[in-house]
Amino acid sequence: MYRIFVINPGSTSTKVAYYEDDRKVRETSITHPAEELSKYSRAIEQLAMRKNVVLEFMQSTGITKLDAAISRGGPLKPLKSGVYRINESMLTDIREGRVRAEHISLVGPLIAYELTQKFGGIPMVADPISVDEFEPLARISGIPEIERQALQHTLNIKAVARKVAAKLGKKLDELNLVVTHIGGGISVCPLKKGKIVDTNNAVEEGPFSPERSGGLPVTTLVKLCFSGKYSYEWLRRRLVGNGGLMAYLGTNDLREVDRRIEAGDDYARLILEAMAYQIAKEIGAMSTVLYGDVDRIVLTGGGARCERLVNWIIQRVKFIAPVEVYPGEDEISALASAALRALRGEEPILEY
Repeated sequence: MYRIFVINPGSTSTKVAYYEDDRKVRETSITHPAEELSKYSRAIEQLAMRKNVVLEFMQSTGITKLDAAISRGGPLKPLKSGVYRINESMLTDIREGRVRAEHISLVGPLIAYELTQKFGGIPMVADPISVDEFEPLARISGIPEIERQALQHTLNIKAVARKVAAKLGKKLDELNLVVTHIGGGISVCPLKKGKIVDTNNAVEEGPFSPERSGGLPVTTLVKLCFSGKYSYEWLRRRLVGNGGLMAYLGTNDLREVDRRIEAGDDYARLILEAMAYQIAKEIGAMSTVLYGDVDRIVLTGGGARCERLVNWIIQRVKFIAPVEVYPGEDEISALASAALRALRGEEPILEY
């Protein structure tokens, strides 16, 4: 029997689970309120707080020994799909900021490694955010000083895509899909025969999200940066952390926004519909990557639980292809399955 601990730090929650082989023994999601998160200026500063809630869960579950601790991978250097051992090279890159973007998932490998130091086992990540399957055209930005980067919610996107393929009785490499993960950030990905050949960088491009600004008018943003009114730190947080719904409505909770709309708040309705509008536009744009040959459009992530948002998106994109909705994330079970395959020798453990 293999004992597997799974860690998935998200922008507003820390999801953890304990598995024995493929049996889920216990799972929970610890929500971190916006006022708590506002104490930290950088994601990496949340390490101690997040690790403490993980240890409390482990203690209450009675876990004393592990064969693997696997985490969602962050925006590391470009990597191919697969399971990676968390080694000193990866830890150093994270601690010294040699990564592609600031992201809360980067605390996950640090926690997983520390857990294995205490409880034994192999520390791992699987299908990190920085999996890079871009085609050459997708890398061109508009100026040679900036190359577009492959950063997306790889783990859930690939896991949900496999579910859609199974439902259709097809292999993943037989399908063209546009998969949209709606969470604290939003990834809209065209999957060409199973490969993520393009995406909006969910940290700095595409639709605005519950807490990120998405793509902005560039010259206006530059003027704002040089206006002298705002510090670098304030602007950075305005783009990632305090942007999107947080900036307009003071909350990153779609349930709260939905309650306001039900209560007759027309401004909340306008902002949420604008987010749906931008998501739909991005889906349309990514459909052109596949020349319009799209078998299914897929909506997933925690935001796909918001029926109002999902319905607004579907109304605008259903002419492109049928839409499948998989609310929530499949990341916990996807990570557990990856760890089990690696422990059984069915999939190699790659070195970072």
